[in-house]
Amino acid sequence: MVEYRIDRHSGVATYVQIVQQTKQALRLGLLRPGDRLPTAREVVEATAINPNTVLKAYRELEREGLVEARRGLGTFVRRSLGAAPADDSPLRAGLGAWAAQAREAGLDREDVAALFAAVLDDVFPAPDSPSGHADHPTNPSSKPALQGGDPS
Repeated sequence: MVEYRIDRHSGVATYVQIVQQTKQALRLGLLRPGDRLPTAREVVEATAINPNTVLKAYRELEREGLVEARRGLGTFVRRSLGAAPADDSPLRAGLGAWAAQAREAGLDREDVAALFAAVLDDVFPAPDSPSGHADHPTNPSSKPALQGGDPS
């Protein structure tokens, strides 16, 4: 079962943090279709937030078609966002090694999060950016044309 961690200093609304963390658990395969989310009471006891905040987050997830509320039974996952569990993912292992290296270099959790967010912004720019693509070596539109000849 997912355990929510609320950062009251992040500037992100609490219900949005719950939505984001639930989606992350779905992407990582930690939550799968049929799994029950913690009850509002369980989340309130673990995080000391208002039950209406939990319900708002669950309604948002339901609106997106990710979960469904079953009266008297709880809120259940309808669909996953991930292709496979990340426990055995080589990407996860590489990212874990990178995070450990960052920690050894003296970066704290917030530093690593900021660095990772900056890299994500470079590789996955906002859809409304001028190019719609990252200026990244794997992006063909960012490769320079050949000098003095046919660009193909």
